[in-house]
Amino acid sequence: MSLIRDLTEAEARRAMPMKWGGTEPGVLPAWVAEMDYALAEPITAALHDAVAAGVAGYPWFGAGGPLGKAYAGFAQRQFGQRVDPGWVLPVVDVTAGVRFAIDVLSDPAPVVMPVPAYAPQLAIGEVTGREQWPLTVHPDAERAEIDLTQLDLLLAEGARTLLLTQPHNPWGRVFSRAELEGIRDVVVRHGARVVSDEIHAPLVLPGREHVSYLDVEGTHDHAVAVVAASKAFGTPGLKCAQLVVPDDDARTRLLEAPMVRNDSWSTLGVVAAIAAYTDGDAWLADLRTRLGEQRSLLEQLLAEHLPLARMRPLEATYLAWIDLRAYGHGDPAEVALEHGRVRLAAGHDYQPGLPGHVRLNIATSPERLTEVVHRTAHALTRA
Repeated sequence: MSLIRDLTEAEARRAMPMKWGGTEPGVLPAWVAEMDYALAEPITAALHDAVAAGVAGYPWFGAGGPLGKAYAGFAQRQFGQRVDPGWVLPVVDVTAGVRFAIDVLSDPAPVVMPVPAYAPQLAIGEVTGREQWPLTVHPDAERAEIDLTQLDLLLAEGARTLLLTQPHNPWGRVFSRAELEGIRDVVVRHGARVVSDEIHAPLVLPGREHVSYLDVEGTHDHAVAVVAASKAFGTPGLKCAQLVVPDDDARTRLLEAPMVRNDSWSTLGVVAAIAAYTDGDAWLADLRTRLGEQRSLLEQLLAEHLPLARMRPLEATYLAWIDLRAYGHGDPAEVALEHGRVRLAAGHDYQPGLPGHVRLNIATSPERLTEVVHRTAHALTRA
């Protein structure tokens, strides 16, 4: 019996104030990256115990500790990756962790951002006082890849940081070790830095496997990874992510940074993360099975109801990147909302000016996913 339980609409509206609570009744939300599933029981139990014990004070500051130990064990079991617990530093969330790493560790030079990109990170350059240079994947490219020639050119022209999102959101790509080695070679040649956002690493679907950028030889002196339990275990509101920093000098610089640059992660977020990393393996395995089934269902539904749609192969995450340009709408998400009562994420939020694309969240029940596609198809073909 699966450990994954679908939330009712009433439960979802209470549990997710943004995704469901901020969506008008009668509209199906398939936009923001939250799952319509109940929390894993080990997380719920740990939070109940912590609240009963009055755990509401400031979190412990510093590297390692129980959180570092829990993540190190999780990384070893899930990815075969050796992480020293002392490499692990808490941060508020992944976007804040990326910003913190760039603020403290990166040269005051442009940041390379592969696009389409996770929408909130499109402003990373601006908020860190750096130019942001796009490395664009053309929507008609056969495969969503980092163009090493273009990366080499951008670094030669003065960029000094690559923000790598892997597994990628919204492409749904899992980068191979060979691809990561190619990126490393270009970065090292220019003395640049990599900040690797690996929040979706636990959500690699059947058929692929995650390789951390830090698990590639010759990366520890120029890279950090940003990780969290929040996306895989549905706890984004609890605010606790982690930086994995194997380089001693970089870790010292981060630990010695003024507190105002990195504070306010949640004590209960730490509790939830430790529970997820320590006792969440069985639930996570069932989640990946469910998402694999949802991926297959989406492929079938698109073939039947939106046969002109082009979907990037979904290798990881629960976020499908779909090209709907063939249906003739510049903003199919707007059409789906107005005429189909479905809320999708618009492609231009991930690449300004990009027409005809949407990101669709499949982490829901089979019945809801089926209705999302039915409504979207009706809207796009009748509007």
